[in-house]
Amino acid sequence: MTDERDDGRHEFSAGQGVDADYEEFTLDPEELDADPTTVDPVDSRVLTDILDRRNVGSDDVDVEQLVDVGLSYMSINRFEEATETFQRAAQFAEEDSLDAQEAWVNKGAAHAELEEFDQAIGAYKEALRIDDDSEHAATAETNLAYALWESGRGEQALEHAERAVETDPRFAEAWYNRGFLLVERGLAEDAVSCFDNAIRLGYRNADVLEEKARALEEAGDHEQAEEVADRADELRRETEEELIDEQTGQAPGPGGAGGRGSGGREGERPQRELQGEGPEGF
Repeated sequence: MTDERDDGRHEFSAGQGVDADYEEFTLDPEELDADPTTVDPVDSRVLTDILDRRNVGSDDVDVEQLVDVGLSYMSINRFEEATETFQRAAQFAEEDSLDAQEAWVNKGAAHAELEEFDQAIGAYKEALRIDDDSEHAATAETNLAYALWESGRGEQALEHAERAVETDPRFAEAWYNRGFLLVERGLAEDAVSCFDNAIRLGYRNADVLEEKARALEEAGDHEQAEEVADRADELRRETEEELIDEQTGQAPGPGGAGGRGSGGREGERPQRELQGEGPEGF
């Protein structure tokens, strides 16, 4: 029996075709420039990053604007989106440039807000690898000290707090962190000098006064410690009153408002902590 389909079989063209090395069209995927030994197969973002670098040139990306987007995410507490945006900014910035360093510092700050301190430490270290003496270096050192402290690595934290004040002696938060860590090591007198430097450079709030009072107490200067502690309590009450006034839209009366603020039970103090610097330019 003859197959009826053979009678009406379509005649396909039988042209010369193309050479085997013809590259204008192929169904094979383009080879990706990635080392499989360094890529986590579970990380779904790797392919996206590779394709971004191929399809979008660095000249087509405004890195400063991308950093601004990340800062906008930070301002509305969308820290996960901020980390991704700063990652993109670092990726598209010129290699080892100040823009790249700024993006890494900001990425670290966003991770710290999420309490992802290992990632924050990595970001700050990358920023310092780029340049440990730039305009962003002191912030990176200060933030690294903070992240290390939160990770339970106090000795390393002190080392980077020291580097921060060496890099920028006018960085008030760096002096505060150094003083905080010196108190932890029992070096109270040196800590008092650090807190005085922080206050002299404009870092005037209840936290620094409370830490100075603690250092004075451990140094044996009990009378002055009590005076500084009283000033800290007063300043904290004033700050809380101002915050309440801002929230309720009321202006404070002459001489400031009296009474107790909304900071909890009277006499209760917040948990002691180092100061982590916010994002660069935020």
